[in-house]
Amino acid sequence: MPAQQPGAGRADLVADTALALLAERGMRGLTHRAVDEAAGLPPGSTSNVARTRQALLELAVRRHAEREARLLAEMPDPRDGPEALADGLALAVHRSLTGDRGLLIARYELALEATRRPELRAFYDRTGAVFKEQLAALLTAAGSREPDRHVLSLVAWADGLLFSCAAGSFGSRTPDLDEIRTGLRELLGGLLGARPEGAAGG
Repeated sequence: MPAQQPGAGRADLVADTALALLAERGMRGLTHRAVDEAAGLPPGSTSNVARTRQALLELAVRRHAEREARLLAEMPDPRDGPEALADGLALAVHRSLTGDRGLLIARYELALEATRRPELRAFYDRTGAVFKEQLAALLTAAGSREPDRHVLSLVAWADGLLFSCAAGSFGSRTPDLDEIRTGLRELLGGLLGARPEGAAGG
């Protein structure tokens, strides 16, 4: 279970522990009592932070979004072109796969639960909209004239790779940074009209 980080509040500890439990035990293993026990908190502490199950799930979704947003914090200036953007995005994807895979599994658990809980679906989508807006801004700066459509293509590509390698048919193999970078350069080159590095000129 996650250790409380310096300066982190009780809500962050509860949320991080909830994400760890989701990855380890699935949705059925996430209870207020389980969070208290796993986090080493007095009984009732999690209920004081998130009284209902919906509130606990929303807390986990919000914390997950915060942790994933850090992956985009070191993006190069997208005005340097699609290849520079591909390099930054490749690093973010690679870190997701080689860092805390449990965070990926927790996201899948939350996404699936959102399909069964309309109120969670609404919150999940609102929270995720911020991430999509960040990507749209990056793509626009890189020259995209259809950022909304290109965000869909980019997210579909990245999500497909992440799921396949974390929980799908490629779970036993993690692509290295160069492989991911090449794939993203090909994708963004097609979307934004730039040739992948090393491609022959016309």
